[in-house]
Amino acid sequence: MKIQESGENYLETILILQERTGKVHSVDIAREMNFSKPSVCRAVSVLRKAGHLTMAEDGQITLTSSGKKIADNIYARHRFLTNFLISIDVTPEVAAADACRIEHDISEETFARLREHFSQK
Repeated sequence: MKIQESGENYLETILILQERTGKVHSVDIAREMNFSKPSVCRAVSVLRKAGHLTMAEDGQITLTSSGKKIADNIYARHRFLTNFLISIDVTPEVAAADACRIEHDISEETFARLREHFSQK
């Protein structure tokens, strides 16, 4: 089952926060994504039921192996696309915003060919 773009964004944000701080709670996600806590709680519940994350009794959120795989994939796309756009003189802010939109829609095939093409240069 394909995960929706919003779910991918949540998983990517959780991965980034885990790398940055080591621990993630709903309030951290809400702050990072500039979303309301109720919206984050609903998304976390959906992702937990889908098996992409777990929540400890103290509220700490951890990615499961499936959640980490999705997050790693999206974050790798984001970093590559951001760097690519910056390399063609797109401003970093615009590059990051555009990469965030592109990363969800680009096919695996196209992304793989882009990475192959630009890793040879």
